[in-house]
Amino acid sequence: MTLSSEASGILVFALILWAGFLMTRVTKLVHLPHVTGYLLAGIIIGPQCLGLISSSTVASLDLITDMALALIAFGTGKYFKFSTICANGGDSLIMTVMESLAAAILVTIGVHFIFNLDWKFCMMLGAIGSATAPASTLMTIRQYNAKGRFVDLIIQITALDDAVAIIAFSLTAAIVQASSNSMAFNVHQFLIPLLLNLLSVGMGTAAAFLLRFLIARRHSDDHRLMVTIATILTLTGACSLMNVSPLLCCMMLGAVYRNISDDDQLLFALVNGFAPPVLLTFFVVSGMKLNISALAKSGAIGVAYFFIRIIGKYIGAFAGASITHQEKPTRNYLGMALCPQAGVSIGLAALGQRLLSAELSDLLSTIILSSAVLYELIGPACAKAALFLSGTIKKDGAACGKEITSE
Repeated sequence: MTLSSEASGILVFALILWAGFLMTRVTKLVHLPHVTGYLLAGIIIGPQCLGLISSSTVASLDLITDMALALIAFGTGKYFKFSTICANGGDSLIMTVMESLAAAILVTIGVHFIFNLDWKFCMMLGAIGSATAPASTLMTIRQYNAKGRFVDLIIQITALDDAVAIIAFSLTAAIVQASSNSMAFNVHQFLIPLLLNLLSVGMGTAAAFLLRFLIARRHSDDHRLMVTIATILTLTGACSLMNVSPLLCCMMLGAVYRNISDDDQLLFALVNGFAPPVLLTFFVVSGMKLNISALAKSGAIGVAYFFIRIIGKYIGAFAGASITHQEKPTRNYLGMALCPQAGVSIGLAALGQRLLSAELSDLLSTIILSSAVLYELIGPACAKAALFLSGTIKKDGAACGKEITSE
């Protein structure tokens, strides 16, 4: 029996959702995050393993990438509540910028000089390396019911971290787009992508005010959700037409709305309820794109990236904590809690692939996808060690009932 294209497409999405869900039942048994299960599901059913979904079909699902990233970016914007950031004197923002940029710079320089790789590739890898996945760390914090200044800083920094990574990636993408194959830099070509990104920021800001007007409290939750998703997709499509990433635009939409609205994150909760199937599909599709045969070739680069990024995170967190005069346990152990990397980094890698040659795009994808699994494996252990060593939780697993004191 020959399936129609409509039936085939529907069954592909059904297979993706079932595979992602069932694999999380397996990864849950060994206490791994859902993202790891989604990636493994994609690898298994994709062209590289069982071949249940062909390479051409995988390529046709790129639309999911932009949709998922737009939702992720919008959700990231909710953490830019200016009153909350200013409440601690901006310490968390300073530390976030320091640890993010330290990882980005160290990865860029280290990978370039160790492996003599193209600067554009190294810059892209460095920008992606600045992102942190909070899920593993937050899961450990909840498990031990940990509280205190150290935990508050971890939560704030991991929340802001992805926003800094999105900005760093957008600037890097503009630079890469302005560079020719000969690495000659054209100021005119750089200014156009930069101005388009600034325009997208303005669009996101204007859309936030429009969104607030359109979804007044008198409307139902269904109405608010539909208008919000329509706004996000409209901005994403407009950014696609301008050939710029939707990340900054949608993040600005979320950030501005968070600061001008008084609905106390209700809208973000509604969008979060809509997002899971889209995000699951995105991560499973990302797993399908992993080139297994390229793992052997990129093994050394991936290992170097894995360790250089951890070192950069630690050095940057230590420096940021020192500049803001944090207590000794915070300076010494904050970096350990910032190791995991998954969701946003995978999305940034998907966008970065569009700006690189075929060979380098495969290399970028392989490094980020494979290292994401490793980071999620060590993430809970690193977070647990940071909480123990900082004195936030005791050896019996109970949370300390007081703030961390300086030694």
